[in-house]
Amino acid sequence: QVRLVESGGGLVQPGGSLRLSCAVSGILIRNTAIAWYRQAPGKERELVADITSIGTTNYADSVKGRFTISRDNAKNTVYLQMNSLKPEDTAVYYCYTATYLPTWGQGTQVTVSS
Repeated sequence: QVRLVESGGGLVQPGGSLRLSCAVSGILIRNTAIAWYRQAPGKERELVADITSIGTTNYADSVKGRFTISRDNAKNTVYLQMNSLKPEDTAVYYCYTATYLPTWGQGTQVTVSS
């Protein structure tokens, strides 16, 4: 059974940084693609970034140059480093994979506010 567990969210001031973690079990991240999505209140869930099995990365235009997705195969964990955070980055952030079946984590809240 595939399981994704996010952590690292919290309250941060504009311009600050956070690093989210997605601990994966049931599959090896080196063999699959993992994505980060986010959903702000009243808005649809949107793709933030993803990383493929060969390490290719992709970012939403709104986060390019500020966010970095990476992975640690030894820990089977995917990270999302978020810098220069803006109030519009406020959302619940979810980890996702479509390996075997579409699977979401429980989400972690990120709030950017002064």
